[in-house]
Amino acid sequence: MESIAIASGGTVHRLLAATRRLPALLPFLLAMLAESAALPPQTTPAPEAGERLWAAAVQSGVPFPLRAVSLRVYKSLRRLELWSGQTCVRTYTVALGAEPEQDKLREGDHRTPVGRFYVCTRNDRSRFHLFLGLSYPNEEDAERGLRDGLISRRQYRAIRQAQRQQVRPPWNTPLGGEVGIHGGGTGSDWTWGCVALSNDDIEELWLACPLKTPVTIYP
Repeated sequence: MESIAIASGGTVHRLLAATRRLPALLPFLLAMLAESAALPPQTTPAPEAGERLWAAAVQSGVPFPLRAVSLRVYKSLRRLELWSGQTCVRTYTVALGAEPEQDKLREGDHRTPVGRFYVCTRNDRSRFHLFLGLSYPNEEDAERGLRDGLISRRQYRAIRQAQRQQVRPPWNTPLGGEVGIHGGGTGSDWTWGCVALSNDDIEELWLACPLKTPVTIYP
């Protein structure tokens, strides 16, 4: 009985100590709740998206699930192609940044970048249905940014290291970031630099494109 009493007393002391800390923790807990409430609901692709991919694979004569997937975006044509190996499986209409003709140079220029990238993030709680983050800025962008005095040598090295490891590069430099492929529609060039598709089409790409999927964006 004595040991039980000691344990019970220790538990009471711990509960009292935790209670005294509640006022200090309350702002942190409220912020967490607010952030959680602000998150869009999780998006799950409809079964029809997988069925459309399967039908496209059968028609193209490639295995399903798709292998060696890559994406090609042609800005001037507003077209995105889904490739499996050396075969183009699907073609989609896209919308671009509000300044679509030029290559992206810096944060806030509303331009869609040109170059070789890879899928570095996947977000199924995006405001734009589903979001495949792209590895902009790449090494060429970093070299240009360093040469033009937009970024520091430390930022340049961080971008290069991320590219070598095929992870997300820094998205908070003056070169800009958070460029990706997402839903939301293709009625006009409306994004801040991303590549937008219809929600149905981005569901297909979500199923087909794992992390590190190569993405080439042409002028």
